[in-house]
Amino acid sequence: MKFEHGPIETVPLSVPSLALRKEGALRRSEPLLRVDGLSKSYDGRTFALCDISFEVERGEFVAVIGSSGAGKSTLLRCIDRLIDPTSGIVEFEGVDLTRLRGRRLRTSRRRISMVFQSYNLVLRSSVIQNVLQGRLGYKSTVAGALGCFSEEDKELALEMLDRVGMADHAYVRADRLSGGQKQRVGIARALVQQPALILADEPIASLDPRSSRTIMELLRSAADELGIACLVSLHQVEYAREFSDRIFGISQGRECCQGTPERFTDEVLVEVYEKGLLG
Repeated sequence: MKFEHGPIETVPLSVPSLALRKEGALRRSEPLLRVDGLSKSYDGRTFALCDISFEVERGEFVAVIGSSGAGKSTLLRCIDRLIDPTSGIVEFEGVDLTRLRGRRLRTSRRRISMVFQSYNLVLRSSVIQNVLQGRLGYKSTVAGALGCFSEEDKELALEMLDRVGMADHAYVRADRLSGGQKQRVGIARALVQQPALILADEPIASLDPRSSRTIMELLRSAADELGIACLVSLHQVEYAREFSDRIFGISQGRECCQGTPERFTDEVLVEVYEKGLLG
């Protein structure tokens, strides 16, 4: 079973190490994601985001940090077009998503998957049924409504559940899972979508420390082993420093700094969190 952009199996020689990425050795002629001058206003007067610009390379892990209300979730939702930006460019795989509508937008969004803080699972459905929702972008409206999934879809869903350590729970109802287990199912659903980019919106905000580390390790492995870029909003600065290739700081809807984890000293974090509240 293969992703469109590479094999599911780990191929160490084809995946640059974290150290190489930190040294800037991973270079592409064109970034996977380019955000340029992105702004979002809900009322036409104040801005939740103002003139945000950055890039994400293929296979790169980028953390977005900032205080509550800084604009982290709004940024991810604008990228995935869950909400429409007021202005700016969101260029993904060379295509400006802000200009797309209808089928063309749905086709591009198949390559971007979301992991939500609140899991967004159908609690009355089984784990595998929830994971298979990640295949809906590849189905017709009728097939999706009827829940018609191929054997190949089901095999891929089971493979991704095995990857996140949840294969034994495939036919368990989602409402019987713990929070950490639900988030692992959310990651399996994101992976079965065969994305080039995962957007994770505060995926560990509701989890205990042990489950939080498991989720961060799974997202990191998606970048390292599968070549999937991850853009992850976090409150936990220590995890951002440990797991990220780069960190992007937002304060009051504006970029305040970005760079490697080593750059984000306590002094820099004061700038991000304004009053020195480090999350």
